[in-house]
Amino acid sequence: MTEYSNRSQYPQARADGSLDIDLTSGKYLKLWQGPNHPGITGNMSVELTVCGDEVVEGKTHVGYLHRGFEKLMERRTFIQCFPIVCRICVPEPDFNEYCYAAAVEELAGIEVPEKADWIRTLILEMGRINSYLMYLGGQAGAFGLGVIGQWTTYARDLMLDRFEELTGARIYHMFIMPGGVRDDLPEGFDQRMEETLQEIESTLQDVYDTMFRNAVFKKRAVGLGYVDPAWVDEYGITGPVARGAGVAKDVRRDQPYLVYDRLDFEPVIATESDTYARADVRRRDLLMSVDLIRQILARMPRQGEVMATLPNVLHWKIPRGETYVRGECSRGEYGYYLVTDGSGYPRRVNVRGPSYTHAMTLLEKLIVNVNISNVAGLMVSLHTYPPEIER
Repeated sequence: MTEYSNRSQYPQARADGSLDIDLTSGKYLKLWQGPNHPGITGNMSVELTVCGDEVVEGKTHVGYLHRGFEKLMERRTFIQCFPIVCRICVPEPDFNEYCYAAAVEELAGIEVPEKADWIRTLILEMGRINSYLMYLGGQAGAFGLGVIGQWTTYARDLMLDRFEELTGARIYHMFIMPGGVRDDLPEGFDQRMEETLQEIESTLQDVYDTMFRNAVFKKRAVGLGYVDPAWVDEYGITGPVARGAGVAKDVRRDQPYLVYDRLDFEPVIATESDTYARADVRRRDLLMSVDLIRQILARMPRQGEVMATLPNVLHWKIPRGETYVRGECSRGEYGYYLVTDGSGYPRRVNVRGPSYTHAMTLLEKLIVNVNISNVAGLMVSLHTYPPEIER
């Protein structure tokens, strides 16, 4: 196929915004990136129009995995919704558990015990580490560095051991529920967690030496997917994608929740705003989560209840009202809008995940003029989980 390096030959936009593409002309070709299950963005597909080996247009298609959560929740009792929400984001399910529980607690007037807030914060930072470790393996693998994924999977399995010890499960923990958490920390948990954190730090040093100092990774990642800081508010960009552009957005600091106002940290930022910068922001943010876990375990009260007294959850009716609860997951601001009408079912649940804006509007803007060999690397750099989009 002929490569058209002269971009003046690219199709022009019609009045409705679509491109004037004649696929029979021989200049353009349709390709599909995905869907395939493994990987950070594997459960969605991007319809590519290419001119030679450069992308002219990309359209995101979702709906290949879990979907329809919001409507399912409107047909279930409040406690039946609890095991559903964690499926919205499999690599970081605990954040959905927290946002849903916090929204229910606010409308129901439930006061969560202080110790439960500390354990919830611990759980969220453990989940953040798991999500970042999966991301690092995916980002490296998109550029051919397969060994990184093996290392980060090993480190993630160690943290899953701690999750299993604490919650009884490795993936869907269903541990943060309305009223608090299901149980206290097991005996000896602090020491075993410290051993896990030390092993993660050691693994991350190897990742840094092999991935971030790698000439091939730098050549492909530096300059790829530049995000203009002016786009951050315009496109609703949050999390490491915003912080990689020098915008220090972090709900943990800007609007503290749980016990984040009692912990010492500052948002990790970079200014280069490309794929490499976003990867490095996430690596450093992961190390910050390691430090936050140590702070939590050192400062957490060891006495007290971990669950509030709840009514009969099988016949639980919550007064009429509405609320929006937000927090900072590994990919940016996450929020739940919950409306109740006084019945035993949610009237409306709306989930605001960062994947929607990052994988739809932003990706479709950044993908133009990208070489097809770098499409996967660009997609992973935005760190999206597709079930958040068609939820």
